[in-house]
Amino acid sequence: MIEIHVLPLGDYQTNCYLIREEGSDTCCILDPGFTPEIVMAFLREHSMTPEAILLTHGHFDHVGGVRELVAEYGCPVYLCTEDCAMPPMLTAGPLYYTHAYREGDTLHLAGLTLQVLQTPGHTSGSVCLLCQDALFSGDTLFAGSCGRTDLPGGSAPQIRRSLARLAALPGDYRVFPGHGPATTLSEERQCNPFL
Repeated sequence: MIEIHVLPLGDYQTNCYLIREEGSDTCCILDPGFTPEIVMAFLREHSMTPEAILLTHGHFDHVGGVRELVAEYGCPVYLCTEDCAMPPMLTAGPLYYTHAYREGDTLHLAGLTLQVLQTPGHTSGSVCLLCQDALFSGDTLFAGSCGRTDLPGGSAPQIRRSLARLAALPGDYRVFPGHGPATTLSEERQCNPFL
């Protein structure tokens, strides 16, 4: 059973997720925005050690704490490299990563199995991550909305296709977006005008 902790970080209240198999002392960190000291304090308090950092995309408010966490824990960082083409002002400088992932990849980390879905539109390298009954949607899908497409690398036609793909996933998932509250895919299919 997956255990999910959310830490809204920084001025943009970016959702950083710490996920682990229930009872495990290792975890994955998703989208550590700014204030990495908050993430480190949480890890210490809960006796958790990160095995990897997973990025849904490369915008600065999702990657701002990566380097400090890597310096502290030495863990690998996964990113879809299409986002490396974004202007540095959107990524807080050159993006740091150690592993590239893309559509169809399956990751086995911290006792969890995660499936990578490339969902371009918010950025060209946006991904969603499926883990058990959870969908980590980054800034592709929000409760009642979707990510903006007007920044470099964004594309309204692409995000429409990505959202249609998410809507067509079989069954239901709990959805954990990059900002705002969690939701469910069934709720978004019914109520989200972008789906």
